[in-house]
Amino acid sequence: MNNAVAPATEGSPCGAPTFHQRGFTLVELAIVMFIVALLLGGMLLPLSAQQDVRSFGDTQKLLSDSRDALLGFAMANDRLPCPASSTSNGVEDPVGGGVCNHPHDGFFPAATVGLAPVDGSGYLIDGWGSNVDNRVRYAVSTANTSALTTGSGMKTAGITALVPDLEICNSGAQVRIPPIITAPDTTSMYCHPSFRLAQDAVAVIYSLGKNGGTGGAGTDETHNPNPRSTTAADRAFVNAQQGTNFDDQVIWLSKGTLFNRLVAAGRLP
Repeated sequence: MNNAVAPATEGSPCGAPTFHQRGFTLVELAIVMFIVALLLGGMLLPLSAQQDVRSFGDTQKLLSDSRDALLGFAMANDRLPCPASSTSNGVEDPVGGGVCNHPHDGFFPAATVGLAPVDGSGYLIDGWGSNVDNRVRYAVSTANTSALTTGSGMKTAGITALVPDLEICNSGAQVRIPPIITAPDTTSMYCHPSFRLAQDAVAVIYSLGKNGGTGGAGTDETHNPNPRSTTAADRAFVNAQQGTNFDDQVIWLSKGTLFNRLVAAGRLP
């Protein structure tokens, strides 16, 4: 019997046949990279949208907290704080209230009220960033000779006599001055009754939104004081539907809410 073992094939241990080894071609690599890029692009869009939703929600909560802080300040001091100016580092202007220097175009007085987060200069910042355009803004009514921002001014004037006059419109095109639509704005500006959301707000708090650094010149946003506004500050503010032309986030403090809290705290009447 012939027990001779056949010689192994050259280059193949154990006698296994060899196969031709090859790598990916440049075309195949390009296709793979293209598919990976598509997958990553599809992931980035949802992440960006999620960040926008988170920033919007954070800002909305911050504005709500700011309104609560105003109520707390009023109960402790018998008045609302004045807005901060662009040079007061988050402190109301003037200190101690009274006739405010920037009643309709100031910033939230975070240093006076004691609210965070603030930027390096002491201004409250929204959820969209930390530059000067992301500072939360604040306006207060000057009605009854600034009674709302003067110590014991509301008590002296009396609840029935107090007539806060800040107005909120749902369209910038409906901000008017008697008797016709016109520009520039003045302290007499008001909302057309059919487009009015409020007419007796004591304070307005708002963020310039995601486009804070680039927007603000549209028909709706131009009525909320911002770096690119073309109209003078007045008592009428706009809270239009969110969209490409308007992304300001606006809330306000009503006369009823303020008076209710002060009465409950024994500060009024």
